Amino acid sequence: MPGLLLLMPISLSLPAGVIAYGYRNYSPPLKRLLAHNNNDTALLRYLYLRSSCNNIPSQLTSLFFFKFFPTNLNCLLAGNSLFFRMEGNLFQVGWTCYVLLAFISGTNYFHSSATQFFPSPGALDLQSQPIAISNVERFCSGSSINKNKAMVEHLQHYGVISSKKVSEVMETIDRALFVPDGTPAYVDSPMAIGYNATISAPHMHATCLQLLEENLKPGMHALDVGSGTGYLTACLALMVGPQGRAVGVEHIPELANSSLKNIEKSAAAPLLKEGSLSIHVGDGRQGWPEFAPYDAIHVGAAAPEIPQPLLDQLKPGGRMVIPVGNIFQDLKVVDKKEDGSISVRSETSVRYVPLTSRDAQLRGY
Repeated sequence: MPGLLLLMPISLSLPAGVIAYGYRNYSPPLKRLLAHNNNDTALLRYLYLRSSCNNIPSQLTSLFFFKFFPTNLNCLLAGNSLFFRMEGNLFQVGWTCYVLLAFISGTNYFHSSATQFFPSPGALDLQSQPIAISNVERFCSGSSINKNKAMVEHLQHYGVISSKKVSEVMETIDRALFVPDGTPAYVDSPMAIGYNATISAPHMHATCLQLLEENLKPGMHALDVGSGTGYLTACLALMVGPQGRAVGVEHIPELANSSLKNIEKSAAAPLLKEGSLSIHVGDGRQGWPEFAPYDAIHVGAAAPEIPQPLLDQLKPGGRMVIPVGNIFQDLKVVDKKEDGSISVRSETSVRYVPLTSRDAQLRGY
């Protein structure tokens, strides 16, 4: 217990945004991890997300070394929210509860030196901890294409990508073309793109593409709501091919225009020129009826509930992936059966920016 008492003042003295940012970036989707605490793939995925960046505050290092998590805790988050403004002091309370629950639940104990906390000998084996350093070395040298390939290989190695088709598409579409200049394109983190919008972290893009893969076969129709910089729309377009149709809807005209320029520089440029890929300015909550029904719908922001127009535009046999919720959000997988009935399941807990009106977004929600 002395270790806990020593830890709490230090963690609470850090800015809430720093804690929240680290917590989101170094923790995997909660439900999948907690449902498979002893699953090697889940732990590898956890290690990957913990090690994908190396700037975590030293005071928090040991908090990411638990091998077993309290099974009733539902606050690990992933998505495209940058957290700094959206979580605030409430997150500090949640973080403290996490530490308390971890100890109450018998989680491996850790001790401290004067300035840093370390995991107990029984904690997760950290032989792969230097991955963060090796990644920096790899991503800071070589061509853009090689760095993009390395990013995808890293996601594959840690079980985030298991689909050959998804890995091929993400290797082909260079993420650096779709992020603001000067930002670390290959770091597994969401990034601000202006207008209170973000581009999701690569692991979330990969997750959504895999969930939709069977509905992204050549010739199918796909809708990307909140297309932002156009990255995922370009990936969808490659998957459905020139015989299919990929449609992006973005309600910020400046983002829609810049996304077209991004796509023109990418491997998806021929599809844009031929017309099988298009970006439109509009309210994504209303979908885009012109090219409906859609075999696949991806929504890149969290709705308080699933918008009815999107359900209406989903083809029988089609699938939609959409984050749903306000403070607490789940990535929902929505399947429309051939008879038109709807089934909904939760894939994982996430944290996305809200799906809202253009004016509300520009005001900061």
